[in-house]
Amino acid sequence: MNRTLHFDLIVIGAGPSGSAAACWAARSGLKVALIDKHPFPRDKLCGGAFTERAMGLYRQIFAQNDLGAPYVARDAVEFYAFGSPLGQLHSPAPLRLTMRRSLDAHLFELAINAGAQDFTGSRITGLSTDPVRVNLGHSVLTAPVLIGADGVNSFVARHLFGKAFEPDQIGFALEVEAVGLSPDLPLRIDFGAANWGYGWQFPKADSTTIGIGGIHARNPDMRRDMLHYLKTLGIADAPKVKGQYLPFGFARTKPGKAHVLLAGDAAGLVDPITGEGIAFALQSGKMAADAAQTALHEGRPEAALSIYRAQLRPLHLAMWQARQLRHLLFNPTLRRPFLNGFQRSSTMKNAYMQLLSGQTEYSEISRKILTKMPRLLMRAATPIGAPKF
Repeated sequence: MNRTLHFDLIVIGAGPSGSAAACWAARSGLKVALIDKHPFPRDKLCGGAFTERAMGLYRQIFAQNDLGAPYVARDAVEFYAFGSPLGQLHSPAPLRLTMRRSLDAHLFELAINAGAQDFTGSRITGLSTDPVRVNLGHSVLTAPVLIGADGVNSFVARHLFGKAFEPDQIGFALEVEAVGLSPDLPLRIDFGAANWGYGWQFPKADSTTIGIGGIHARNPDMRRDMLHYLKTLGIADAPKVKGQYLPFGFARTKPGKAHVLLAGDAAGLVDPITGEGIAFALQSGKMAADAAQTALHEGRPEAALSIYRAQLRPLHLAMWQARQLRHLLFNPTLRRPFLNGFQRSSTMKNAYMQLLSGQTEYSEISRKILTKMPRLLMRAATPIGAPKF
């Protein structure tokens, strides 16, 4: 007979968002179950950029000062757009480049050390959400609140809504881990390496992560584009290419139902311009845990979603603002004037690097662009290389 175990909160998915939710909830005194079908460590397709924004959340949620996963720190990024160099920009805070295999295992360990109970390596054989019951075969777990932090192909989202994502809004990424390259390669981002997307070259301690990602519906032959990008970087023999869907700025406005919440990629929380997802995963995991704790404290677990949505509003606004700015970069009519202006504007360059480092928000970037729009338009109308008067 299966044993039945009762918890205050069940978290499905032990990536950054799930581990953040489980750790924060456990530190707050909740009895937490953390479930993942994979044992840790396990591989995960991701560029692995851990920004200063993510670092600040990591310190708060996990009560750690130093990142306990191996990383390479860089303070400069080489930018390209549609094959043309935009220059090297320096970050006011270091960008930490890590492997998700190591990072996720570290965050998971911290969540377990905080008091969450480990149910990794367990496949879910049955799920009901009203009330919450998770059947793992060997055990049945129950709780008044459930957090689905199980990624872009979220099993919990499919259970709630019949599908994990909208096909016309989802992104897709291809990635390789290249070994034997120079450890001194620059951190590089190429806008336009994929249609309405970008490419990346992230040097790590033992390999270099190279990939492209873009809106899936606009990229009918992404493998061809990936091979072209690898050749651009001087890599003729392509290593094994891996791919997966990824959110691309279309955050769920209703991330759950009543006492069931979605966080991280399952909630669609990935920056549509920078591609950053880890920081939003940590932040939304913490917010979901806070919402669960508040709802339980009030004796109204069904209010968890309304509490969570109120906390998420600033993030949803930032995603919307980023999608509007994305049109300046990828719309064929607006692209060249915007890039001309960007290349000449120290304000825009500094704002972008501050965004990557977590020192500004899209609302501030939008304000700066609008404030400087007349000057930027004049600069944008002047071809690069023309004399300045």
